[in-house]
Amino acid sequence: MPLRDIDRQLLDRCLGHQPKAWNDFVDRYMGLIYHVIHHVAHARSVPLTDADVEDVAADIFLEIVDDDYKVLRSFKGNSSLPTYLTVIARRVAVRSILQRFREAELGHSTAHRSSLEDESRAEVEPIIAAEEVERMLSHLGEREAEVVRLYHLKYLNYRQIGKQLGIPENSVGPILAKARRSLKRIAEQRNAS
Repeated sequence: MPLRDIDRQLLDRCLGHQPKAWNDFVDRYMGLIYHVIHHVAHARSVPLTDADVEDVAADIFLEIVDDDYKVLRSFKGNSSLPTYLTVIARRVAVRSILQRFREAELGHSTAHRSSLEDESRAEVEPIIAAEEVERMLSHLGEREAEVVRLYHLKYLNYRQIGKQLGIPENSVGPILAKARRSLKRIAEQRNAS
């Protein structure tokens, strides 16, 4: 499908860093981005708050502008621009939503950066979260903790984890399930006290 004139002009304006080009781009494709986010969340049965949707949209737009619009510069015109952006948005949305889902599974409550009272707290929070994760993982056996780290923090799949740890791929799921139950129990005990 040929590139529509309006899309070609918008691409040229963004890549040329023309005034208001980015605002026009966001206005034109915001609806598409939100549709992709809702579709990905629905397909994975992951409920998202309005703030979560805003955060995922921000992740997608940051991916597009990162490295001087690398995503837009990489567009070859083999499809329509909306189709290309749908693929990019879906990839980023899946990554972002899975990361949020995995954090929730570990018992993390996610605070939205915009609602934090001051910037210094925003800088300290990831460090506290990482320390909390490590503290919780210290209650697990060595193998369980490593499987959780590789799956939830390094985003490896079962095959990669099995290969890295020298264990059968089909044993990763049960180890992970057992570790999650333990972590959930630990989090519940902590919340109760």
